[in-house]
Amino acid sequence: MKHVNGLVIAIDGPSGSGKSSTARGVARRLGLAYLDTGAMYRAITWLALHEGIDPVDTDAIAALAADAELEIDDDSTATVFRINGHDVTAAIREPRISENVSRIATNLRVRDILVADQQRRITEARASGGIVVEGRDITTVVAPESEVRVLLVADPEARIARREAELAGAADTAAVTDQVVRRDRDDSTVAAFTEAAEGVTVVDSTHMGLDEVIDRICTMADPASIPLSETPSPETPSPEPPDKE
Repeated sequence: MKHVNGLVIAIDGPSGSGKSSTARGVARRLGLAYLDTGAMYRAITWLALHEGIDPVDTDAIAALAADAELEIDDDSTATVFRINGHDVTAAIREPRISENVSRIATNLRVRDILVADQQRRITEARASGGIVVEGRDITTVVAPESEVRVLLVADPEARIARREAELAGAADTAAVTDQVVRRDRDDSTVAAFTEAAEGVTVVDSTHMGLDEVIDRICTMADPASIPLSETPSPETPSPEPPDKE
């Protein structure tokens, strides 16, 4: 499928709305890079617990994030996360991480550090062809100039059911409900992802299959759907002034 070269697709939404599956599916179909910003906060959470640092110790967590070396290796099938040399790809999805990640994600100093890192990665990916980025504040803070900006939503019941399926029995319904509701409540204090900002398209996935959602966003990424003023183009040198006689 054709798309604008240097395209950035930003997808925000609450827990369980289908951001990760959708973003990866769109990236795979369009041949773009993929960045899960939520996983970056999860990686810092894992490191804090690994180092025995209390997630509510804002100064210590900010210092930890500033010094952390986060590697993200992405291909068409999977993403590998390493932090300070540790492969945490599977570990960052554990319930204990979900229970603590909001404490990290609401640390404003950590957000500043990770947003800067995310913006750097987006700039590099844009130069290489484009990227799909998903998270909480991508459309408004991290990459507000993205050519395609989507707020992916779903009813609470659907979001909880999806998260339960994702955890495959690792947590009961009450625990999953608490995680989803609490994370959205906590994260909404530092990131606006409950209502679409101007220029952001709302896609309600409650009654849509994954392929339908991917189709919808890929259609939005078609060059014919992107206003000319939003289409990135390579910089061209300014014409040289005429020689003075």
